[in-house]
Amino acid sequence: MSSADIWQQFGVAPRTRRLPLMVSCCLVLACVAGGLSWAGAITPQTNWLIDDFFVGAQVDDNGVMSTRAEIELENEAISPFTITDISLSIPGLRLLPPEKSLGESAEITVEGDGFGTVSRRIVITDCGAAPHEPQPIRFTYRTWLGSGSSDVTPAWWEKTGRTDRVPVAWQRGLATMACNKAVSGEF
Repeated sequence: MSSADIWQQFGVAPRTRRLPLMVSCCLVLACVAGGLSWAGAITPQTNWLIDDFFVGAQVDDNGVMSTRAEIELENEAISPFTITDISLSIPGLRLLPPEKSLGESAEITVEGDGFGTVSRRIVITDCGAAPHEPQPIRFTYRTWLGSGSSDVTPAWWEKTGRTDRVPVAWQRGLATMACNKAVSGEF
């Protein structure tokens, strides 16, 4: 007796036998995709912070003012990723490419559940032009399953006001701190 004969004894047509197999395959594929996404293999799961402790100001011989941004990355997934490029399009600020002479790397790999720091120089083209609302940084990444890009908006900075702490957009705080240090002679 063949398996087809057994299925026919129970009144199951050949087409309906394929339905449980298709449903099982779809469930397995959904679980695999969910697991890969959770592990950060498809899109990195990161936490970004631009540390304001090291913000300074440099003015070169041509009068160009810049500051160095230390971008701290936290990989919140188990799969490593590599940052291959960082860019931003924010009025008043211009991100410079990495300078090998300063130890800056074009790429940084962050291991699973690990941390990394990207250091870049940002030219302040107009102190007052930096927007008051947080703006995103675009990063291009590579995982073991492929590559892509994503916009990340760092968290608000908190600055001490006269009576309490005041939230300030990260790029506004960065530009203001650098400009204040440049004119006060702290650099």
